[in-house]
Amino acid sequence: MDFNKIKEYGNLEMLAKQLVEGFITGLHKSPYHGFSVEFAEHNLYNPGDSTRHIDWKVFARTDRLYTKRYEEETNLRAMIVTDVSSSMYYPLQDAGKLNFSLVAGAAIAYMLQKQRDAVGLCTFHEEIDLMTPVKSTPKHIHNLFLQMQRLQDAPKNEKKRTNVAEVIHHVAERIHKRSLVVIFSDMMDSDDNLEETFAALQHLKHNNHEVLLFHVTDSLTEMAFDFPEKPTIFVDVETGVEEKVQPAQIRDYYRKQILERYHQIKLRCGQYKIDFIEADCRKDVDQVLLPYLIKRRNMR
Repeated sequence: MDFNKIKEYGNLEMLAKQLVEGFITGLHKSPYHGFSVEFAEHNLYNPGDSTRHIDWKVFARTDRLYTKRYEEETNLRAMIVTDVSSSMYYPLQDAGKLNFSLVAGAAIAYMLQKQRDAVGLCTFHEEIDLMTPVKSTPKHIHNLFLQMQRLQDAPKNEKKRTNVAEVIHHVAERIHKRSLVVIFSDMMDSDDNLEETFAALQHLKHNNHEVLLFHVTDSLTEMAFDFPEKPTIFVDVETGVEEKVQPAQIRDYYRKQILERYHQIKLRCGQYKIDFIEADCRKDVDQVLLPYLIKRRNMR
């Protein structure tokens, strides 16, 4: 994504507001079932009706009075779970995967708050770094943005390994049942044990949580392995282990392995009824979020 936008808007909170106002306002109904105060449709205004819900924007365009009808409130509780291990700081020049996750997570948090739902933030690597309460107050949401901004501004100065499975098990036990759990991760577990990761995701579903997994990658290098054809030193950002190789010599093998892993995660998410969203950090956040939200709305 273009991280100049973050500098342009000054901070993460302002950028999140801009994103939400830009592409969520146009959706006539929330894409998530259970969002409180879901907008349902317009009704013609009849004399004697309350003027509280008149849509003045529609009046300005049509010169006719319409009121908004709303569905009942449901008090959704949501937890945004963000991987902050060292692999999420790749590509290193802009910490691309982490920055994408923070901007997208901030947009979702703002969208939820606008609809009066409660939101919390969990960040993790091998263990949970931060786990806030789940609240809907403006002060609380502002504090979430500040926490995300600190992560975005903080320099990467230590190697942090990942234990996705253990963290997800903890999250499943600690949050209110029937919550919405939004996970941002590259799913690059240090132990690379997918079975444990799948068991943890199943734990979330067993506890009746609705789960969205944003699988964050850099498509050009991590998926396509597009590197210059010259001897290159590859460094494991979580362990520091170095390997010098000619990219062309291992490209086919690497692609086969990484695609197999990707398809296994996607397949298992489908089996567990977990929404799996491909999140290429080279794309703008709205390019990833908006098509998903439209698809989600149409499925409801």
